[in-house]
Amino acid sequence: MPTVVQPMDLGANAFSFTYRYETRNENWLMLHAHQGIELLYIHEGSGTVTLESQQYRLEENTLFCFQPYQLHKVDVPLQDGATYIRTNLTFDPRILTPYLQPYPKLQSFLRRLMKGSLKRQAFTFCEDRTLANLLQDYDKMRMVAGGEPSVEDRVLFLLSLLRYLQLHVFGIDDIPSSTEKNSGHVERILDWIETHYRQSLSLESLSQELHLSPYHISHLFKQQTGMTISDYVSGRRIREACAMLENTDYSINEIGRIIGGFSAPYFSQLFKKHKGVSPNLYRSAVKHTYQ
Repeated sequence: MPTVVQPMDLGANAFSFTYRYETRNENWLMLHAHQGIELLYIHEGSGTVTLESQQYRLEENTLFCFQPYQLHKVDVPLQDGATYIRTNLTFDPRILTPYLQPYPKLQSFLRRLMKGSLKRQAFTFCEDRTLANLLQDYDKMRMVAGGEPSVEDRVLFLLSLLRYLQLHVFGIDDIPSSTEKNSGHVERILDWIETHYRQSLSLESLSQELHLSPYHISHLFKQQTGMTISDYVSGRRIREACAMLENTDYSINEIGRIIGGFSAPYFSQLFKKHKGVSPNLYRSAVKHTYQ
């Protein structure tokens, strides 16, 4: 039977960390999304993964990275004698913030992994067993600890995993380099967006607050995050909508109004553009798990 590390609470920080190593000998069908980052590593099995309307092959030694609130379907139609073995890790990236302060490039990578524009989200490994060994070592640690490794062990595992992903999977060249000063500006931009994203976007107001020109702000943000401020704000609004669809009974009209003063038809169109499905279908998918 697979074991599960339940969500844990580290002081004042809610830290969702769920790790599963599972073996299945039956059909597997799951359509869902998570609030945190989800990493799915396939040890054995074959099937398909559909990520917001794009389909990928699920096969041995494949890693999938799902960003927060990305709707995805995993379909493994097993045949007699076949086995589906996977490692699934879902975590809230915010808990790592204090540990990443000395490492701005790794911090930037995690921010992009969580909220940025990713060129690829599926990776197949041939001879390289580094990732499989990282997961195997952590699984051994869990067994020794009775399923509950220490907070230190969990944080160190995540940092090692992130560093490997940054250097050898996504590629460090794919993540723009940053200086401490520029990272500070971007953090202030993100803080401003977090406060104002439900309002009409005003680059002029942001420019006045940061004492930087609108051009410099736009260029700096694109360089550091890989996306425009407008696209980021749209993504932030959609993530908020996803959270409301999952956790509230607000109507589509109410959600559209809350996240940006949108009409229900415009909000539905915007949501489908980002997620590939209507808000109602997304709500149905995240509130029900099919296996």
